[in-house]
Amino acid sequence: MKTPQTLLADIDTRVHDIRETHPDWPCAKGCDACCRQLARLPQLTAGEWEMLRPAFAALPPDQLENIRRKMNNVRGQNSAPVVCPLLDEASGACPVYAQRPVACRTYGFYVQRGIGLYCQEIKSSVDRGELAEVVWGNQDAIDRSLADSGETRALDAWFAREL
Repeated sequence: MKTPQTLLADIDTRVHDIRETHPDWPCAKGCDACCRQLARLPQLTAGEWEMLRPAFAALPPDQLENIRRKMNNVRGQNSAPVVCPLLDEASGACPVYAQRPVACRTYGFYVQRGIGLYCQEIKSSVDRGELAEVVWGNQDAIDRSLADSGETRALDAWFAREL
């Protein structure tokens, strides 16, 4: 079993390697399309939450309150797409980017083909031959690695319970 920290290091290595070999890879600061079109909020294990929670504590109170308001709004939303309540929509940035959940780290670099979980923009670029020799990571393997990291809850459920 990998610890969440080891898993994150493995993911970061794969992401770094993809960026090195494909400098035109679209997943970078300024691309927030996936954050604006979630099918649902990310599911986090207890281990992921423990790494993310201190990032919230470090935010200015007004920013944390804004996130709290958006979390409450998302809880009542029954349709997709969902805008991630962590997204600063003006800047397109995530205020807890360095501690973001695994689902956020892997999207665009890993894929679950069977359920269509992958970035359509990247797939279209691959189909047009613009991103040659793309090697996607296997999201199912990541999910299996997370299985022993404790209870799983949606981001808003952890937030409401812990903050």
